[in-house]
Amino acid sequence: MKLNVCAVLMVGAATLGGSVQAADIEAGKVKAATCAGCHGPAGISSNPMWPNLAGQQPGYLVKQLQAFRDGTRSDPMMTPMASPLTDEDIANLAAYYTNL
Repeated sequence: MKLNVCAVLMVGAATLGGSVQAADIEAGKVKAATCAGCHGPAGISSNPMWPNLAGQQPGYLVKQLQAFRDGTRSDPMMTPMASPLTDEDIANLAAYYTNL
């Protein structure tokens, strides 16, 4: 698996308001097992109802997951999935999907 250092640093900065924290791609992969049912095991959804996550920009993924978690964006399936995520979980998921 290739490591996109720039993406990892951007995720850390987006998550912590400017301070840089390296996200853990492997931890993101483990956490993404829950996402695979809808978004596919490699981040490519087989159902047009659910977006592909593989290759998305890290800032976009962080913003959307935080919005679902914090209630500024609501979806009957995503809101409950995102609500228990920590900032670290979100950074790790974003790093994983960005690097697919």
